Amino acid sequence: MHCCATRSLCNTAIGAASTKLAGGFRWSVARRYKSLHGAHFQGIISAFCFRSAAAPTGARRIRMPAFAVILFTLTLDAMGVGLILPILPSLLRELDHTGDIAFEFGLLIAAYAAMQFVFAPILGALADRYGRRPVLLVSLAGAAVDYLVMALSPHAWVLYVGRVVAGITGANYAVATAYIADITAPADRARRYGLMNACFGLGFIAGPALGGLLGDWWLRAPFLLAAALNGVNFLVACFALPESRRAERAPFAWRALLPVQSLRRVARVPTLLPLLAVLAIIEIVGQIPQTLWVIHGEAHFGWDTRAAGLSLAAYGLMHALAQAFLTGPIARALGERRAVAASVMLDVAGFAAMAWISAGWMVYPTMVLLCMAEIGMPALQAMLSRQVGEHEQGELQGALASLASVAAMIGPLAATAFYALTAPVWSGAVWLMGALLNGVCLMLLMGGVARRAART
Repeated sequence: MHCCATRSLCNTAIGAASTKLAGGFRWSVARRYKSLHGAHFQGIISAFCFRSAAAPTGARRIRMPAFAVILFTLTLDAMGVGLILPILPSLLRELDHTGDIAFEFGLLIAAYAAMQFVFAPILGALADRYGRRPVLLVSLAGAAVDYLVMALSPHAWVLYVGRVVAGITGANYAVATAYIADITAPADRARRYGLMNACFGLGFIAGPALGGLLGDWWLRAPFLLAAALNGVNFLVACFALPESRRAERAPFAWRALLPVQSLRRVARVPTLLPLLAVLAIIEIVGQIPQTLWVIHGEAHFGWDTRAAGLSLAAYGLMHALAQAFLTGPIARALGERRAVAASVMLDVAGFAAMAWISAGWMVYPTMVLLCMAEIGMPALQAMLSRQVGEHEQGELQGALASLASVAAMIGPLAATAFYALTAPVWSGAVWLMGALLNGVCLMLLMGGVARRAART
């Protein structure tokens, strides 16, 4: 399940692999966050971080309290995201008694992703031009409004308005990542990104569990609490967080507003094509659990909001442990291409198991496979980075960001539409389809071009 808690926790092992990427750790961090919000922040992170981290010459050195404020902000932000995940499908069901809840949930996710795809480069350029702090404040305010709208919404269509607003303004994690790049020397970024993602992971593990319990009491309570947390975040950032870039701010780069331009250029590199195809399939397949985890659990296992929240929290914990202790050793033992292939095979096994299991308790051992399926991502990122020169690394990350954003739009709609068609006959069909698509990844990885890419 590349999502729920991930698709959430970076660690020193991931950081070590990600140092092979220009600009440090941002793509690795980006991929972990994308699933948390039901959509993807990679476009934003690329736009923010690959300009700020590469040359923080104009950065104002800020002492530890500012870093502590960022950690506090991210912890509350993760809790807010996690709070609503277990109960958002139930709220849709309460507001719309006639529609297809699974497909509408996919539309909500796709709407957010579409706004991110369009507005992420704009926010990135604005942050470089006007500073991180104002964009972070706008992002926190937008998130608070989104959660409040969902909490008080009398109609289903109002939820879409809230998601669109959140997608336009969403930049919390991305700005925080760029902020830390501004105030931290390159040699110290691994440690600070590790602390940042540890705090984010703790917040996300607590969020779903608390959201499930509150939703069992009153369905809208988690949304109100999430809005309150973002309000607190806004006040803390407003009064306690200084700007990290006061001098030498970048001009507003209109070229940055073309999200697919870099993807078009890097696709011309022959050895990149199979690796980009592998990444695209992984991203799209990852939308299946991201979109259907709670819905499938409710329909197939009889989960209530409490059970859904606890399952998400358990996934977050297992994912953190797998990333912390398995990623580095497995990559060193198997090599990059085999590590990616092993992770895809684990994903195939996990998706196949999800297709056939018949009781809720069986989800927990299946989580082990799904959590371990992320162990090859740093290796894939390293393979991708070696296919272009140092001066093209930023463009490559922009291309990967665009690819992930497109997957975040296509994946939820395709997953929910397929689920709506097949669930009346067999609810496991969508999981089996994910396993088959991952099988295509294996064939691409075994191909000659991918082998040459691994040796590059």
